[in-house]
Amino acid sequence: MRQKREDVRNVAIIAHVDHGKTTLVDELLKQSGVFRENQEVAERVMDSNDIERERGITILSKNTAVMYKGTKINIIDTPGHADFGGEVERVLKMVNGVILVVDAFEGAMPQTKFVLRKALELKLPVIVCINKIDRPEARPDEVVDEVLELFLELDADDSQLDCPFVYASAKAGIASLDADEMGTDMEPLFETIINYIPAPEGDPEAATQVLISTIDYNEYVGRIGVGKVDNGTIRVNQDVVICNHHNPDKIIKTKVSKLYEFDGLNKVEVKEAGIGSIVAVSGISELHIGDTICSPENVVPIPFQKISEPTIAMQFMVNDSPLAGQEGKFVTSRHLRDRLFRELNTDVSLRVEETDSPDRFKVSGRGELHLSVLIENMRREGFEFAVSKAEVLYHTDENGKKLEPMELAYIDVPNEFAGAVIEKLGQRKGELRNMGSISGGTYTRLEFSIPARGLIGYRGEFMTDTKGNGILNTVFDDYGPYKGDIQYRKMGSLIAFESGESITYGLYNAQERGTLFIGPGEKVYSGMVIGQTGRSEDIEINVCKKKQLTNTRSSSADEALRLTPPRILSLEQALDFIDTDELLEVTPTNLRIRKKILDPTLRKRAMINKKA
Repeated sequence: MRQKREDVRNVAIIAHVDHGKTTLVDELLKQSGVFRENQEVAERVMDSNDIERERGITILSKNTAVMYKGTKINIIDTPGHADFGGEVERVLKMVNGVILVVDAFEGAMPQTKFVLRKALELKLPVIVCINKIDRPEARPDEVVDEVLELFLELDADDSQLDCPFVYASAKAGIASLDADEMGTDMEPLFETIINYIPAPEGDPEAATQVLISTIDYNEYVGRIGVGKVDNGTIRVNQDVVICNHHNPDKIIKTKVSKLYEFDGLNKVEVKEAGIGSIVAVSGISELHIGDTICSPENVVPIPFQKISEPTIAMQFMVNDSPLAGQEGKFVTSRHLRDRLFRELNTDVSLRVEETDSPDRFKVSGRGELHLSVLIENMRREGFEFAVSKAEVLYHTDENGKKLEPMELAYIDVPNEFAGAVIEKLGQRKGELRNMGSISGGTYTRLEFSIPARGLIGYRGEFMTDTKGNGILNTVFDDYGPYKGDIQYRKMGSLIAFESGESITYGLYNAQERGTLFIGPGEKVYSGMVIGQTGRSEDIEINVCKKKQLTNTRSSSADEALRLTPPRILSLEQALDFIDTDELLEVTPTNLRIRKKILDPTLRKRAMINKKA
């Protein structure tokens, strides 16, 4: 018989990137007594990954649990960036309600729409938390109206529309049910969770069913599957069967070796767990996301929504440049293959395909940021490899017409830069859907529908055009008709003509032709891109050239040569810069851009053939 488990609440925190989800979880942890009074606590304690801390974003969803007045609240902190939306979709299967965090100034943003749609489709009740209420420019009343409009736009039912609003400042650790009153602590939010989020339901007497929604990995215990106990009880040393709703052939008999529940930021070993509990199971190497752990006497997989398909792909390949193997620890195709397929253990949104070459792999993801985080992680682990320019994944409709992924771009820019942004996005096949004034008339908000390939390589240009003052947010919309060719880069490349070491004299002559990416004393090779020209065609130049010594005395007495400091590209800028005939060479210590064909004669021949 199905019954509710009143001493447990399972809730996910969803929001747009940078609206304060992770900071809110920090405060809930602190005020529920997870930390000792004298304990030093890092900011955004849930973002444990190095890249998450550096970029200030959440990439992997995290589990934690707090006790409040005898009720255990399992909290899942989810990513706010659209590229990691695959994480959001699957963790919503573990919870009975969500807290939607919205910035009191920025209001409802594109990723808010994406995650809210997912929650409403699953009929989950929503608590709306208007965060950063203490910002001087906060506009809570308008933001409440925006959120309700968003609910209506997403076809929310009456019960979902009748949702509670909590006004909070996660940073100050306060919450209130009234926009005009500042609270003193987070108690109003805790009480709203207890009263509004339903208790999990299940049949404690039925056969065991646990749907795995997240996979963690630990070097000591191997794969750890995290999921909610839907029915029955799961115990240590219990014989179980692994099955999958989308793969009826998968039937694996195994045993539960270790079982954990969450307590604060830690996993605590338990002997058994009942309905509604969020558990971690280790010791089962064949466990994957979407699998159900069942009792052998009743093998019934729980239906599982397939994760949205990737929209963008890159070629990852073994580095074959003249400097290959000098800087990386892992350089072979076997190393590269093993690492990419290992990433599939924890990242459901990623696809890795082998190609006709054993040294090249096609890696597909949800966006440029998604793939750049993978590249950065591999680079830090000591891998050396090369990647191609990102390309979008096309579909065809029933009439055989080509369809491409379309994105919605939401842009906030100072008024004086709006014209330049509209012009650039128009050239990239973007259509202006909406335009309005925000921030008291000093900023313009633009809403564009644009092909995903139109955004490839645009972020760096956008930052330059808006002098760093613009905000660009994108979210996948749908597949639409192919919009025609887009010209990406207007400027050509400065290409090294000779291999060796860059010399001040050679660079001094080269800097007159464009912007340099390297300084003196750096290793270069023929076909390596060392800068950007001011014209549309590529220029080959010798930066290893020394000044010829003569016995004739110079009238200018050899003045010291002054070099302009080089433009050092970050990983994202380098991925934005490369063209379709170029590769990015990634090593633990360097990023180098190079032509796919290094030999200048063969490169010219290939260009002639392409034009023909």
